[in-house]
Amino acid sequence: MSSENLHAPRERLSAHALKLHQAIVSVMEEIEAADWYRQRADDTEDASLKEILLHNMREEMEHASMLLEWIRRNDADFAAHMKTYLFTEKPILEIEHDKTAAKAGDKPGRDGPGFTVGRLGEK
Repeated sequence: MSSENLHAPRERLSAHALKLHQAIVSVMEEIEAADWYRQRADDTEDASLKEILLHNMREEMEHASMLLEWIRRNDADFAAHMKTYLFTEKPILEIEHDKTAAKAGDKPGRDGPGFTVGRLGEK
């Protein structure tokens, strides 16, 4: 089994949910491995070992990136969020604020909800 941490009975999950679960768990493992290698590289005083550990860390980052791309290609919800937030220059929370404002019909960059009073001076 790829993972035993399912939160619903396997037989009740769609094939899509199971594949996505496998990819997500794999991304988590790859990122965790990259973190471990970076910590070990920082901790060692042996320059040769440090080079190997950093090489291994970058390999794990490559694997995680490949999995993220698979997720993007296979899940429209993830793809939409990735399109919104990844490879942007604007502050992340500003992007989120603008996205939320656009959903509410407000103009990006304005504070608070938007509303109109109507035409002034008309009876």
